[in-house]
Amino acid sequence: MFDLSARLHTIAASVAIAAGAALFAVTPSVAQTAGAAPSATLPTLAPMLERITPAVVNIAVLSRSPSENNPLFSDPYFRRYFNLPEQQQRARMSAGSGVIVDASKGYVLTNYHVVDGGTDISVTLKDGRQLAAELVGSDKGTDLALLQVDARNLTAIEIGDSDALKVGDYVVAIGNPFGLGQTVTSGIVSALGRSGLNIEGYEDFIQTDASINPGNSGGALVTLDGKLVGINTAILSPAGANVGIGFAVPTTMVVSVMKQLIAHGEVQRGRLGVGIQDITPDLADALGLGDLRGALVANVEPGSAADRAGLKTGDVVTAVDGNAVRGATDLRNRIGLTPVGSEIRLTVKRGSEQREIEVTTTSESRTSSDLSGTLLDGAILRDASAPESGAVGASGVVIESVAADSRADRAGLRAGDVIVAVNRTPVSSVTELRRTISKAAVAALELLRDGARFLLVIR
Repeated sequence: MFDLSARLHTIAASVAIAAGAALFAVTPSVAQTAGAAPSATLPTLAPMLERITPAVVNIAVLSRSPSENNPLFSDPYFRRYFNLPEQQQRARMSAGSGVIVDASKGYVLTNYHVVDGGTDISVTLKDGRQLAAELVGSDKGTDLALLQVDARNLTAIEIGDSDALKVGDYVVAIGNPFGLGQTVTSGIVSALGRSGLNIEGYEDFIQTDASINPGNSGGALVTLDGKLVGINTAILSPAGANVGIGFAVPTTMVVSVMKQLIAHGEVQRGRLGVGIQDITPDLADALGLGDLRGALVANVEPGSAADRAGLKTGDVVTAVDGNAVRGATDLRNRIGLTPVGSEIRLTVKRGSEQREIEVTTTSESRTSSDLSGTLLDGAILRDASAPESGAVGASGVVIESVAADSRADRAGLRAGDVIVAVNRTPVSSVTELRRTISKAAVAALELLRDGARFLLVIR
């Protein structure tokens, strides 16, 4: 029987191929950049891919977890009383991708979420070699991790400048989707500087329509000349598969994190001690800022590095070390990825004057806390008054993150919520919140979310 749907798919594919050939035909520079021979009748990315795909690896991670989830089985007294055997460990395998960035030292970049919780990590090269990998360090805030393998004849990829990317540039994604093996997809840069996705703490994503699927995490996003410009990290999809919206961590961020992971095994984030926010049209009108771009200093912590350097509330930071600041998220990323003790130069607009302020970053304050065993189990919280919380001028407790399927998640709490009261009792710190909610069986939380105030009852 004639299959009309199959025929339509065939026609669509033919049209797409013809359109693609026409596109490349009118853009000869693309074909030349891809390495097509002058005598070739069709443009191709094959020469470039043959050169760099050996640098993209498959990663298999083995993690072990107790077969029983009942917390009583973790109590040694309970186990001894009932003479229970030791818990059996259940093995779980997960897969992802990685990129060799230093052949001589065997450094492989991937995502934090690919290797998180792994007890054994294995790297499979394109030539079939399987190598045991050691975790050098990882950083949850940027979702990056660095592995090291001991092997010869490795191929590394050249790291490019993601700051040079423009919307519309062609890019290629390489990875291991759904565990199928190395796969190449292509597309363009759809957007730059994406943030506010609540994926991780430090966001400055490259958005692309090159197909990225589960398993591509940690793989390479490269330009047509084969230079690495991003580490594929996430997709935005209602069904869990590619719909043309994928995100990659840019190499400007990757390089900074990698250097710290090599030096310290972790990222030691710098801090200034300021609360910052974006310049909205209303703020610009009220403060007479016109079309000025940058990050507005909303408050300065007394005694902080910013205070000692002379920063004032109302200052607008327009550049860091001569590089323009796009907004509050951009400034937070730059400071947060600057090693502790680094001296940086801020370009500041104060009133009608522009001045340069030298400031030395200090160590990031670690005041995050969780409320395990309470109604807020699964939520990580921070005092809203802490400048690094991002809740400028707020009084209460900020929810930094919520673990999936946790008690807090099922109650409807979200990252970014600010708890200002519990059962009509105001709370201004994590300590007060813990004291108020520790023994409660039900609580009415007064929340601030997206500028609105409402009540949420949790049990």
